[in-house]
Amino acid sequence: MWIVRIDEPAIRRSVATRPVVVLTGARQTGKTSILRHLFPEYGFVSLDLPWEAEQAEKDPAQFFSRHPAPLIIDEVQYAPGLFRSLKAVVDSRRDLNGQYLLTGSQKFALMKNVAESLAGRADILEMESLSMAEISAASPAPLGAAILRGGYPELWANPSIDAASFYNSYLVSYLERDVRSLANVGSLRDFERFLRACALRTANLLNKAELARDIGIAPSTANIWLSMLEASGQMFLLEPWFSNKTRSLTKSPKLYIADTGLLCALLNIRSVETLLDSPSVGAVWETFVFAQLRARERQAGRVRSLFYWRDRSREVDFVSEDAGRVELFEAKWTELPDGRDTANLTAVRKLIGAQNVLSASVVCRTQAAYPLADGTRAIPVADLA
Repeated sequence: MWIVRIDEPAIRRSVATRPVVVLTGARQTGKTSILRHLFPEYGFVSLDLPWEAEQAEKDPAQFFSRHPAPLIIDEVQYAPGLFRSLKAVVDSRRDLNGQYLLTGSQKFALMKNVAESLAGRADILEMESLSMAEISAASPAPLGAAILRGGYPELWANPSIDAASFYNSYLVSYLERDVRSLANVGSLRDFERFLRACALRTANLLNKAELARDIGIAPSTANIWLSMLEASGQMFLLEPWFSNKTRSLTKSPKLYIADTGLLCALLNIRSVETLLDSPSVGAVWETFVFAQLRARERQAGRVRSLFYWRDRSREVDFVSEDAGRVELFEAKWTELPDGRDTANLTAVRKLIGAQNVLSASVVCRTQAAYPLADGTRAIPVADLA
């Protein structure tokens, strides 16, 4: 079953206007599938195959002779030496768009190679797991089940797959493949403990020293491992937004696990009933809302437009900025938010000026949007689509 993705229009536009398109994101988010679905006439080669990766790295001329454009190259990070030759091949037919479509699961390495060899020739797009809107269109599911099962397309294309087994296998393959290839990790067991410690801190301010101390690793190691989680699309860091820097005391980012299915697996939350009773349910919900907001911003073509607000006494979970004006969002697990849930929204809107705020909303489990006090409103997560 094909699940229509919100990324399809952006990918089509890029392929129509750039010689090279690079699609990055975590493993199993559907990067290869969407390219093969949208461009079935393209050739395909995967550098997951060791002999293909070796030839691409050591004999790129022969590689391109065997695999002419238009071509999809999967997991291109396994042959970083290919990029220099790719530049020459693309430049020989610079006026032809959509020559090569590249996928990769290690964003930082890809961007470095693209910046060095394909500057001005490539578009870089990032793909994430399914949003609630995509899940609902493909296989309508109760909200709790969608949070618990997560957004990896295979789980929704084939509902018979056991989610717990899927995530156990996903973690093993992630640790063995991405972690070992990104850096020299001495202990995969320590790294897995680090990943689980990050899950316990999702939707909270990042304290690197505390995180390193709890795992028993050096702060420098914690920095490297956090970068690895970001590079492989497993984690996001949300930066603070400042309307007046003298008012803010907080400069630290907030940490979020990318997908709530993986998050629940790391927290050993295996059922909706366990989720409802979990002390982490508020953090899981905030992580879920953040994922929907990221999908919303991607669909709108905005990048680096999401932040959070925090000063001496107030915090607003999410700030979406567009051309100098903002939307404010609080994520609350409740079905019926009240004045306590809107207090920070009201205060921050007054602080930065109501004329600069497009909307102020509590994203909660209500079935339909309705107004709250002082111009705020309660909205269901589906309204973020």
